Amino acid sequence: MLTKEKKQESMALGKMHDSDTGSSAVQVSTLTSRLQQLDAHLKVNRKDKHSRRGLVRLVEQRRKHLSYLERKNPEIYKNIIKTLGLRK
Repeated sequence: MLTKEKKQESMALGKMHDSDTGSSAVQVSTLTSRLQQLDAHLKVNRKDKHSRRGLVRLVEQRRKHLSYLERKNPEIYKNIIKTLGLRK
């Protein structure tokens, strides 16, 4: 679970304006931080199959948001990929 501070930090990476909380860029950055946290958890708890299923689901959500961004606004897509250090 993300703390409020960590979520605010991750949202700041994708914000386009001050009140931006739900755009695809913000959701991608929030999902990325959740994925990093889950990845660390799964490295310690290798047999946690329920969390692994959640991880796969979050990866799929992030992929869908990224493909939407790539179609609708390639400039923001390239910026968010570069900022978060993702590969595509």
